[in-house]
Amino acid sequence: MTRDLRPFFVPVLVINYFPVKNGRIDKAATGDVDAPLEKMQDHVVRTTWDVMYALEHGSAYRRYKDERATPCLRYGVVDTVEFHEPLPTWNKPGRKVPMTDYNAIMERIDARYWVEEVGVKEFWIWGYHGGVLDLWESNMAGPHGDISNSDRDPNDLPIFDKTYTVYHYNYQRTASEAVENHMHQIEAVLREIDHTLFWKTFVGKPGEGRCGWAHFPPNGERDYDWQNPKYVMSDIEDWQPDGRGELKKMNCDQWNADSLNWFIYWMQSLPGDNNEIRYKGRRLTNWWSFIGDFDNMMNRGMGLVE
Repeated sequence: MTRDLRPFFVPVLVINYFPVKNGRIDKAATGDVDAPLEKMQDHVVRTTWDVMYALEHGSAYRRYKDERATPCLRYGVVDTVEFHEPLPTWNKPGRKVPMTDYNAIMERIDARYWVEEVGVKEFWIWGYHGGVLDLWESNMAGPHGDISNSDRDPNDLPIFDKTYTVYHYNYQRTASEAVENHMHQIEAVLREIDHTLFWKTFVGKPGEGRCGWAHFPPNGERDYDWQNPKYVMSDIEDWQPDGRGELKKMNCDQWNADSLNWFIYWMQSLPGDNNEIRYKGRRLTNWWSFIGDFDNMMNRGMGLVE
């Protein structure tokens, strides 16, 4: 197999929803956000760049061991669309509060143009939560279906000729929570491609010292256990499917007991470009290909193993 060493480019359209009243975010609409519009706009711009940096830095295979490792993904904001009004919603059955109407948002911005003409692969929606609406951290649509951290409703996004993913952030939070949305999307995609190799073998059971996932680091004992000081022997920095990788004693000090640092560290541990890992005699593919070049990988029938 010929390996493409170029990073995959991920064009992003940023969509901001700021319901405004007298120059401030309208708390009556958001439920809990009350801040000057300009301050929130600045926060969203800075956090967007922080998210892109974390995702790119995280896609550099084992960069914590080799500073020469280069990112497999490159992100670029092609444009930003901003609305000074509440997010559109609809009454989705079974929900206690209205669900964000992603179809309405996609129609409003002419998503077909952005996906099929411009090549946008991701839409990053900056909005709010506040108990006034429901949302999906990630949602996908395209010719290969919806593989995302949602209920995978086939009708809640328009389907075009190319796959795209919608991420819905809360601008009351930080880059860590936004990147966590991407973590769960990565987990959803790789688990769908090969449940056994990714979820059972790479992630492993909580606390058994394999690589873990967003909520559970290798020494995790409960959800969001990023500050656990308990030591465990883990092979995350030399993960081999057969379990023969070198074990290293570690606890939360390895990622400075910080959720965002953990996310980056975990992402850098995913098999990337030029990994020499083998499974049942075959080399693993670059798993970032399923994030940066999803349609091509699916069209070719590729898996996590060559």
